[in-house]
Amino acid sequence: MDKKSLRKWMGEELQGINRLHYEQMSYVIGKSLAQTEEWEEAKTVALTVSRFPEVDTWQLIRKGWEQSKKMAVPKCHPTTKQMTFRQIRSFTDLEHSFFGLFEPKEHETEMVPKEKIDLVIVPGLLYNRYGFRIGFGGGYYDRFLQDYRGQTISLAFSRQLIEYLPHEEHDMPVGKIVTEKEIIRT
Repeated sequence: MDKKSLRKWMGEELQGINRLHYEQMSYVIGKSLAQTEEWEEAKTVALTVSRFPEVDTWQLIRKGWEQSKKMAVPKCHPTTKQMTFRQIRSFTDLEHSFFGLFEPKEHETEMVPKEKIDLVIVPGLLYNRYGFRIGFGGGYYDRFLQDYRGQTISLAFSRQLIEYLPHEEHDMPVGKIVTEKEIIRT
């Protein structure tokens, strides 16, 4: 299957997750992430604000705030296909943007320079055990990660792992994948 077909297939697969299982698996994944060395050592964490059926990141943003971490979420710039991260201190710092995503309000948040981000939680739809992933098709994270030097982790339900995953030269693998069943070091 090509990337487009794989995205469609996994999107449909994830929509079928029972809400109670989704909540429990997201909780287990979040708890496992919080016990990683990367999370514990990070002062600034960058991550997207999840939408069902992505692994819940709202709980992680709250946990980061409780642990006095700077939490940064992406602001996409569609005309340049680039993204920047901006620190949020409250969920009210967010607004609905294109594709129904929650993004930071630019006039109420401060940009976080790439070199100040210790850990990026990289979203995706499908993963292999080498850390390669298929995202949502915009390429924003691959462009951002090209010269990023910090730690990267993806959160995924175990059903999102597949054996064969097409990837290209510009695709950037993540350092770890945390699922409800295991932590995969890539």
